[in-house]
Amino acid sequence: MKTVVVYDSVFGNTEKIAQAIGAALGPGEDVPVIKVGDVSLAELAGVSLLIVGSPTRGFQPTPALTDFLKSIPPGNLKDVKAAAFDTRIPNETINSPILRALVRFGGYAADPIAKALGQKGATLVAPPEGFLVKDREGPLEDGEIERAAGWARRILAIVQPASK
Repeated sequence: MKTVVVYDSVFGNTEKIAQAIGAALGPGEDVPVIKVGDVSLAELAGVSLLIVGSPTRGFQPTPALTDFLKSIPPGNLKDVKAAAFDTRIPNETINSPILRALVRFGGYAADPIAKALGQKGATLVAPPEGFLVKDREGPLEDGEIERAAGWARRILAIVQPASK
């Protein structure tokens, strides 16, 4: 099963999560973890599982990741299983009540990523997931690397159920 993890990262936190996801899915040579600026549509040919992630920037994925998702031709992800993730500041740690309300309304990057993957024909195999950072630039909250690896293993169990 060809698997690819595509991500963007601003402060390195999302990259760490993407690497943990890739490592949990299989050896590095089997599961490439590719920064969005380095991925080509040709690398998606024949992919069975595509996991895409971004930091949340203004309630959305980064512009580079958004442009990448837009560049995928309609229907190009038919028969591809997919999942989306982001890194985010926990809403309850935001000091401003106005900003907390805006986040509740605007959301996080994983939802628009998942929506875009679905619009390109992918089948989402897990709800969008958010991994927590302690502050705008990080670092990641304690245990988030391990949580990302566990999330990836759960996805793998869904797409490759153990034979009975």
